[in-house]
Amino acid sequence: MRKPYVILIGSASGIGKSTIASQLAKQLNIKHLIESDFIRAVVRGIIGKEYAPALHSSSYDAYKNLRNKANFKSYDDLVSAGFDEHASYVIPGLEKIIQRAITDFDDIIIEGVHLVPGLIDIEQFKDFAEIYFFVLSSDEESHKERFVKRAIQIHRGGKQLDFFTENRIIHNHLLGEAEKNNVSIIKTESIDKSVEQILTIINKSCTNIKLTNNVEELPEVIDIIINNNNGSIEKIIYSLKGFKDPLVRDVKVSDYDSAKRFIDNIKKNPNVKDDLNNLYNISKYREFTICAANNEIIEKIKKELTDKGFVYNE
Repeated sequence: MRKPYVILIGSASGIGKSTIASQLAKQLNIKHLIESDFIRAVVRGIIGKEYAPALHSSSYDAYKNLRNKANFKSYDDLVSAGFDEHASYVIPGLEKIIQRAITDFDDIIIEGVHLVPGLIDIEQFKDFAEIYFFVLSSDEESHKERFVKRAIQIHRGGKQLDFFTENRIIHNHLLGEAEKNNVSIIKTESIDKSVEQILTIINKSCTNIKLTNNVEELPEVIDIIINNNNGSIEKIIYSLKGFKDPLVRDVKVSDYDSAKRFIDNIKKNPNVKDDLNNLYNISKYREFTICAANNEIIEKIKKELTDKGFVYNE
């Protein structure tokens, strides 16, 4: 019997987490979808403003209530510290909800700005639930566009729009904490692609496929798997002539940015490219472990790679 799903989706305001969380709940048939703002409202009713002024502020201006403002070297650090203090009051309540969901064996999705990697302790739940933690990211222009739309939709235009800079600082702070704590970062230029990418990680339909492409064709292979189909490349196995055991490389390429870094590293470093060419020359094929959101997409990837002549025929 599988463990219950606990899916956490954090981001700054205006990135698309509510939309993505809602779509995930529908696709995964999860009935419990909770916004961290509701938990904050409950905690505010318990802890008075005089005891926790940062809690009773918004996440983006909680820094104004810090007592040690002069100790911070930069405005970014100040805003981030205020945000962390604000979130720290909400996180114990979120952890209690996760514990209750696990006890009742209920799948749950929690979304909100208060889900800060490193502050919320997910390690305590990993033996009892399938924990998936995602932080959403966006380029500044797309973020601002969504931020303005959301502010208008929830009738907070005047005040909230004045704090886009602070929200952007929170966005960058969350990404930094996600990287430090090995939390998956999902880009949200396309909501549908973001949902599919998350489903790929959660559902993890995987297969091994043997490819005969050369190094110059590698960008096209990556394009088919990742950019066209929101799949991922988990590892590459090289069967080398004259060697009994294969060479296994864990690559974990799962999104456009990581794919671009992977290809750019090859293009910009002649030694890396030469080494890879030598490796390709002494291997009959490369066995890719690829994953996608479901088996249908896996089959689509296989077909596209076959149509390009990249699949090894035994």
